Amino acid sequence: MMHEGPVEQDEEGSDPRLATCRGKLQSQRAKLNQDINKQIMIRNGAEKLYKVTSNKKLRETVALELSFINSNLQLLKEQLADLNSSVNIYQNKSSAQLVPMIPLGLKETKEIDFKEPFKDFILEHYSEDSSKYENPIKEFMDIRQAVRTPTRDYNGVKLLFGYYNLLYYIDRRFFPPHRNMGIFFEWFDSLTGVPSTQKTIAFEKASVLFNIAALYTQIAAKQDRLTSSGVDSAVDNFLRAAGMFRYIRDNFSNAPSMDLSSDTLDTLIQLMLAQARECLFEKLTPGVENLGLQTCLEVAQEAQEVSAVYSSVHKVMNNSSVKDYVPYSWISLLIVKSEHYRALAHHYAAVGLLEHNGEINKETEIYLEFVHSIDANDSPTCMDIKVPRTMEERRQLGKAHLRESLLLHEEALRLHRMCKQLRQIDNLHERLRMAHDSSLDRYARCEQEDDFQEILDPPPIQAATKYQLTLMPPDFSEHAIKDLFHDLGPLKVFCARRQWTAARQIQLKKENEENFGFSVRGDSPVIIAAVDAHSLAQEAGLKEGDFVVLIGITDSKWMGHEEVVRLIRESGNELTLKVVTPIDHDYLHPKSSNNSTASSPASNTSTLSSGELSRVHMRFTTNPFAKDKRRRATWNFFRRSQSKDREFPIVGKDDNVLYR
Repeated sequence: MMHEGPVEQDEEGSDPRLATCRGKLQSQRAKLNQDINKQIMIRNGAEKLYKVTSNKKLRETVALELSFINSNLQLLKEQLADLNSSVNIYQNKSSAQLVPMIPLGLKETKEIDFKEPFKDFILEHYSEDSSKYENPIKEFMDIRQAVRTPTRDYNGVKLLFGYYNLLYYIDRRFFPPHRNMGIFFEWFDSLTGVPSTQKTIAFEKASVLFNIAALYTQIAAKQDRLTSSGVDSAVDNFLRAAGMFRYIRDNFSNAPSMDLSSDTLDTLIQLMLAQARECLFEKLTPGVENLGLQTCLEVAQEAQEVSAVYSSVHKVMNNSSVKDYVPYSWISLLIVKSEHYRALAHHYAAVGLLEHNGEINKETEIYLEFVHSIDANDSPTCMDIKVPRTMEERRQLGKAHLRESLLLHEEALRLHRMCKQLRQIDNLHERLRMAHDSSLDRYARCEQEDDFQEILDPPPIQAATKYQLTLMPPDFSEHAIKDLFHDLGPLKVFCARRQWTAARQIQLKKENEENFGFSVRGDSPVIIAAVDAHSLAQEAGLKEGDFVVLIGITDSKWMGHEEVVRLIRESGNELTLKVVTPIDHDYLHPKSSNNSTASSPASNTSTLSSGELSRVHMRFTTNPFAKDKRRRATWNFFRRSQSKDREFPIVGKDDNVLYR
């Protein structure tokens, strides 16, 4: 459970040296996109001119210009694709034989100066001396600055989670729903570098969550998957990334940037799940060729499952709304992997058949019928051997699988050669070539000179898996943080969504036997429950429902009921109070009597007279993270699902991000 106690919150997990190279990359992306947009506008104008003009010479000139513009556009898009295809820097350098994974780059953001807007708001809204909060403001700005350059490890993830949780307090302290603070959050798109600017802090939150997911993908790609622990860590991080992308998709809508759109997030979720399944498959393959026919068949089905998943992601990524956004190399890599794992499925099926000695038992025969299901295949070139009965049939079926594996690997190598960016990934070509040579070597060994049988295709292998992957939703409660602006008072009252009058100073002076003439209730802060008619308190201007924020020179906003009563009693005959009057909410008479003890400080009463003081214990929980976990999602303004208990559902009409 999260708490507001002091928690060390420094710049651990940040490396400012990363800003230079990443900022340069982002600038290059932004410039390329500006050039692309400029060329598209020129092309649109030229196309319109070509359509409307009847001058033959002018049409020829415009056609030549269009050809030149299209060439420029192609070159610019290729340069952008090269920038977005730099996956090698995220891979594990000691595992050159492994197929590379697709990680995501982080969204960049510009520095923001919160000092003057926050100080002005503290003075105007909270009627406090804003100079007292210069250090908290500076600390918040330092944390945000650190978040711009997180380290590519779990310390960086921790830093981003801490900042996101801190935004819960910043949102409620400084961002009222009824007006804009004049603060603009600008973030660059992860893949295109196109900047997006929003006034709402919800955009800041969504961008931070996206960067957490992107960090998970980079950590996963860095794992040494030749070890069991490395594979487990890679799977875990890909699933965490997928869970975070789903959380963003489910809680944010009408995103201003393409990388936060629902279509893109759906694609990224499926991509991360596919890569997690690929990592699981890599854990199954070491030594499997020596474990018998049924084990080889199980691994063959797992390989076919990986191929089917990548084929499905390829179809999703080819969607018109996503295809032009993601790098072409990603689409090419998906289809290469799909062909590669289909080839491996046939390879392992062939190995199991060719290496098996003796008769095939009944259980394995039943399994073979399941593996070689051809109910939907009516191809005349497909052999009718599903369960081989003799050694020769096993050899024929195994040889057919090897031949299919060779053909599929040759197709994967061809697709690899067709993509300029993939050709630059040496370990991918090496891995494909090694798999192809392994099947070719076995095919040569089972080839016989007197083999004149017709070459037929093997029955297709049915995809199946024994492993169910589950998305891992983010657990924000793991990262404890503190409210930097704790001194402003309890968040349930002293927040940007509540309004009250300016603070008033109340001077009370009584005789020894005289009463002050008021009573108090509740805790943190204590509220004036009643004011006696014609009393000292009434004459001094004290009102029912006032919050006591200062007793003498002591801040009382966080004080409990008994402590306030003690201070007032110890003041003697002269008492100085500082109070504020709420004007948008009746804390003294809450609407619901059922939850009055949990939602209002007006529950316990002490009458401040010369008589006996009653003391009642009541501790109000001010920790927002101690509530039902379902409440965490309500931290976001532009949430998809509606909440009936939210009091301010409207975002300014000038904002592009709308509350749903």
